[in-house]
Amino acid sequence: MKRIETIQKIMECGVVAVIRAESKEEGIKVIEAVKKGGIKALEITMTVPGAIDIIKEISEIYKDEDLIIGAGTVLDPETARACILAGAKYIVSPYLDVETVKMCNRYRVAIMPGIMTVKEAVEALEYGAEILKVFPGNAYGPSIISSFKGPIPQGNFMPTGGVNLDNIKDWIKAGAVAVGTGGDLTKGAKTGDYELVTETAAKFVEEVRKARANN
Repeated sequence: MKRIETIQKIMECGVVAVIRAESKEEGIKVIEAVKKGGIKALEITMTVPGAIDIIKEISEIYKDEDLIIGAGTVLDPETARACILAGAKYIVSPYLDVETVKMCNRYRVAIMPGIMTVKEAVEALEYGAEILKVFPGNAYGPSIISSFKGPIPQGNFMPTGGVNLDNIKDWIKAGAVAVGTGGDLTKGAKTGDYELVTETAAKFVEEVRKARANN
């Protein structure tokens, strides 16, 4: 999948599922539940045990499906390259690391670096990032997107951290092109209730659709 196609699919879906789990087995169960709920963009964080192996395995399992597998909590270019080799179609970092951005650009893989200031946002754009991860989103709330869009209307922002079913519409209306959500989406997995994860995923997708329709 080409880089631009990856970006377009993430924007179309509007929700990136941040997958954190205690084991590889749990991670795959969560992935399957989220997929059933209609979320097509999955971010496997490097905090999951065996994360790179999971990326490699699910990239092979779902290679013929309309699913975008990415890697999150990537802190350095070495890890980014390992994830790319395992099949990750996009890389997400909690902060702006220029060398990681360069690595992804070198191999034409989408990179979403974390930003918190206008200076970081502009620098990330200068290095070629198409989507900027506003992290942690709950440190500011949806108004931060509107504030960023004032001086940087060309920026594509994706908040992560604190995005839930109660406020997702506010993030979209503020100008977010997509949202990243983890704990609020996958909390059912903690008790083994994967059907709840699927139901919650479907609600996130629906809330994005409704917010965009009313924007």
